[in-house]
Amino acid sequence: MPHTPAPGHAPHNGCGCTHGHSHSHEHGHDPSHPHHQHDHARPRSIYIYSPSGAVQDRAAFRRGLRRLGQAGFDVTVDEAALARHTRFAGTHAQRLAAIERAADSGADLALISRGGYGLNHLLPDIDYPRLAAAIDRGTAFMGFSDFTALQLALWQRTGRITWSGASLGADWGAPEGVDEITQACFEDVALGVGEGTGWRIGKDCAAYQGLHIDAATLWGGNLCVLTSLVGTPWMPQIDGGILFLEDVAEPPYRIERMLMQLEQAGILQRQRAIVLGQFTDARVSAHDRGFNLASLTAALRQRLPIPVLTRLPFGHVRTKVCLPFGATVQLGVTEREAFIVWGHV
Repeated sequence: MPHTPAPGHAPHNGCGCTHGHSHSHEHGHDPSHPHHQHDHARPRSIYIYSPSGAVQDRAAFRRGLRRLGQAGFDVTVDEAALARHTRFAGTHAQRLAAIERAADSGADLALISRGGYGLNHLLPDIDYPRLAAAIDRGTAFMGFSDFTALQLALWQRTGRITWSGASLGADWGAPEGVDEITQACFEDVALGVGEGTGWRIGKDCAAYQGLHIDAATLWGGNLCVLTSLVGTPWMPQIDGGILFLEDVAEPPYRIERMLMQLEQAGILQRQRAIVLGQFTDARVSAHDRGFNLASLTAALRQRLPIPVLTRLPFGHVRTKVCLPFGATVQLGVTEREAFIVWGHV
């Protein structure tokens, strides 16, 4: 079982778990760990591909490639990474082929260029055993936003773990530079050394102090994308899990409507906890009259008999931790912090 961080030692909005280790291990780095099979002397290899929306910001794309190289990664760009067909990164066939090339690349990490919209089109035709075999050989798949659709479907079909985390353009290609915590968490995944994440919680979570949940499946991602798969063959039935959610540019009433759909479908109440990430640009209007994220969260807590935590640093934001979708994890809450621990996956 993964170690549990001592109370008060969960990282502040960061990756890794200290569990009493020296400062050099604060992000979970421990090359002596018997599960580490990686050759740290060679560069980590990354394969960039575009399974969703077309790359619109080519300057960010180029910045991301340059910064990954400066960070010591060996980067390969898919031949169709900059393809375009209407709003998508190529036709259905082109994007399916890009996913297959990513699976066959042998890279340590297959990273999406961006999210957007488009993976729902491809779910019936993806070669899931091919992706599962790639993961078994050591290729980690990472992304967020629209990538949630692939994560859900791949878990439903194969039970393989993928990573909710950074993308090339939005994170590595950000004009102001990649966020320090985002980069550290990303590098932990690339090196195979991340063990967990922790973050500061607010007063709204005071009732959960001392909470400890063991051996639960971590899953979730973008709320809109996840909700779009309810009732489809690609939506897994995960009972007793820890469900994390985020979204962008959705007003509070639409966020609540999607949460209500998940609740009325019986999904929320089957979980052991819900962890809300960042709901960026959730703009209220004069018509809302005080209806906002805080009030909908309070109402959700009243309706559900399970913990609803907030402030997870994940979503359409600069500071983005990496989360192993499908891993068995522990969730704990101390006086001021929450942490999710997965050990080595």
